[in-house]
Amino acid sequence: MARQPSERTVIFLIGAVQFVNILDFMMVLPLGPFFAGPLGIPASRIGVIGGSYTAAAALSGIACSFFLDRFDRRKALGVAVAGLVLATALGGFSTGFGSIVFARILAGLFGGPATSLSLSIVADVIPAERRGKALGAVMGAFSVSAVLGVPAGLELARWGGWRLPFFSVAGLGLLLLPVAIALLPPLTGHLVGGRRPRTGFVSLLSRPTVQLSAAVTMALMASAFLVIPVVTPYLVFNLRFPDRDLKWIYMIGGALSFVLLRVIGALVDRFGSTRLATVGTGVFLVVAWFAFVRYDPRIPVTVLFVLFMLGMNFRMAPYQTLISKVPAPQERASFMSLMGAVQHLSTSAGAMFSSVILTTGGRGELVGMPRLGGIAMAVASVAPALFWLVERRLGRVAPVAAVTVPA
Repeated sequence: MARQPSERTVIFLIGAVQFVNILDFMMVLPLGPFFAGPLGIPASRIGVIGGSYTAAAALSGIACSFFLDRFDRRKALGVAVAGLVLATALGGFSTGFGSIVFARILAGLFGGPATSLSLSIVADVIPAERRGKALGAVMGAFSVSAVLGVPAGLELARWGGWRLPFFSVAGLGLLLLPVAIALLPPLTGHLVGGRRPRTGFVSLLSRPTVQLSAAVTMALMASAFLVIPVVTPYLVFNLRFPDRDLKWIYMIGGALSFVLLRVIGALVDRFGSTRLATVGTGVFLVVAWFAFVRYDPRIPVTVLFVLFMLGMNFRMAPYQTLISKVPAPQERASFMSLMGAVQHLSTSAGAMFSSVILTTGGRGELVGMPRLGGIAMAVASVAPALFWLVERRLGRVAPVAAVTVPA
């Protein structure tokens, strides 16, 4: 019998898969100025390229909620990562607006399930009492992408052209895929007695706990993405922050978030999701007030927006740990796919709403930021109560054992 990989090995492999997946998503918009000219794409349409990924991932999440739990998670993850690698490579071969949008739609169709399966594998393998720390470590892939991945992609574009970052990420995924498949154990414990579960977003959403989980997801993602899409122009045009120094905000914030997520994950295991989410929401509200509603010039911009990044990440480890406990193992990937779809729809709604609230002033500044910041604070403030309601309902259900692997 083959030796089972340790929990650390599983966490590392899933974190590596998420790094490739997240980097594929995060790098495209920053690369916009590099490929817009050669492909004849107006700058005003670059947002459509990013939105095409989000819309495809949302649709894929809804569709996958019907069948994703019918397969060995390892094999399903292999298919999702292979499709993502192909889509990323196609992005590098783009010849115009239509072809790059097609490539990003394909990336969204595979990238969404890759995230759902990754989180499902962690929840399957890691017991509930250690899951917060494990998910905090996996979510560090977001921070590593911000600190290393995106700056590296921009440097590759400057050095070898805009196609090189796409090919590099695809190559990294191609190298990772066989390693992950070889080292991950078969993950079929959710197929109890060979039974193929039948789930879908309609049946899942008929349950009150799932409805509350979707509400938590909407509160977190919408409150963040009301302001995230406009952070860069707000810094440059409103606060007159030098654009050449933007990279330091993302690098410092990403590095600190990487450390913070691991600490918060361990604290979630000890104190519970609701308490940590309440503290995280408090940090988010305070920083959002001073950053957007009543900006105080005495606070250094770099410090303020690094804290803003930390405030957003502070809430995510409690969130992922909480929702990992909601579904039964045989429906976990379907549930995660549904939550992924809700995430993407909420981020899109937040971004679209911000464009309705804001206008552009005569010097290029964004008019209406205090109002938008206040709305983001109002949405974020309901999250702790929703966390409490979900955790309270979960307290009535007996915990389900995880797949056993060496610690």
